[in-house]
Amino acid sequence: MTDGTNPPSNPQPEPAPGNGGYGFPPVPPAPAAGYGYPPGAPAPGGGGFGPPPAVPPAGGYGYPQPGANPGAQPGPYQQAPAPGAPQQQEWAQGLPNMGAPTPPLGPGPGLPGPFVPQSDQPDWEAMADRSAAEKRKKRLWMIGGAVTVLALLAGGGTFLLLGGGDKGKDDKADDNPSPTVSASPSPSGSKSKTPVDNTPTVKDDPTSIRDRSGKAPLKMGPDAGVFPIDKRFEIRTKGNENSYAESEKRVVDTAKSFTVSARVWARSAKGRQTAVSQGNEKTSSFELGLDQVNGKPAWVFRVQTGDQGADATTVVVAGDSPKMEKTFVELTGTYDAERKLVALYVNGKKTGESPVPGVFQAPGPLELARARHEDKWTSPWNGAMDSIQTYDALLSPAQIDTLKAGRVDASTKPTGSWLLY
Repeated sequence: MTDGTNPPSNPQPEPAPGNGGYGFPPVPPAPAAGYGYPPGAPAPGGGGFGPPPAVPPAGGYGYPQPGANPGAQPGPYQQAPAPGAPQQQEWAQGLPNMGAPTPPLGPGPGLPGPFVPQSDQPDWEAMADRSAAEKRKKRLWMIGGAVTVLALLAGGGTFLLLGGGDKGKDDKADDNPSPTVSASPSPSGSKSKTPVDNTPTVKDDPTSIRDRSGKAPLKMGPDAGVFPIDKRFEIRTKGNENSYAESEKRVVDTAKSFTVSARVWARSAKGRQTAVSQGNEKTSSFELGLDQVNGKPAWVFRVQTGDQGADATTVVVAGDSPKMEKTFVELTGTYDAERKLVALYVNGKKTGESPVPGVFQAPGPLELARARHEDKWTSPWNGAMDSIQTYDALLSPAQIDTLKAGRVDASTKPTGSWLLY
């Protein structure tokens, strides 16, 4: 609000020739001067946007001046002067000076590459691609795992369908394979994680069957041998006087209760054949094997109660199985010294028992594939056997039922065991 009179005015002088009007220059500033700095000759070193017009010669802010440290190398953001050039440079090599020619884009000698501005917004497309790639990778892992499981299941089923294991080998034995003494896997009944030495023969003596429980190796005759079948080993004999195996000393004390067992395979069910026996030069104390009973083949456990080996002092317990030849059968004979009873088990089942006054105490060695009768070797075994075991105790029916192929009774240590797996 005013009193109606015009306020005094101060007319502005006309702009001098060469000026661009009130506050705006008509032409670019004088060379070497920046906006906001008076015209005139620039100080040595020139000026640019922002810094004072007179920047110390060469070097940037915070960097040593040339000559301050003689012999020092230029820093990472310094440019060494050319030979003969004055010791000065622009404050910012990459920025243009007003009135000076614009330097080319890109790093100069000794300078880092151009900085690429980064956007504040995330790269949604790249993130989506990464997420999709991770989902594909997980899906491929799941598909691969499922395929692996199905392949393992299919492989196991194929193995069973093709008759994997010992069962398919029971009815057919190779007559002329090459014997071996290499180690086999752990016994099927073993739960120990420690590797088990299943080498079937004595080290450095492939003609002696190794005793897995005691110190009674069985020396084989020239016509007997140990052969591999799948994951196990068996002794094979030809049914003649040179096809056998025997220990050096007695293994079973027949004056006390005992158990003897073997898994046997007979090529033929005809005649009298002994798988395991023990006796002296005169006769055998016991025999476990095959014989004719009442005109038919039968599995037998025969014991001698007299020292002369007469038929009158012989006691036989017999049993049978659905198939008597060319198939493996587990035979177990027991003697109960307290009750004076002998019994026979076929495939874990008791087939009969008989009372005896006692069993003849013969000090002779344990024999495989033959027996002693009237001072002669008789009843040779024609076939194969494995899992031979002897115990100095009477095993119960439940314990005997656990004596499957390759296993021993877990509660009683055997006095001898051969060809386990």
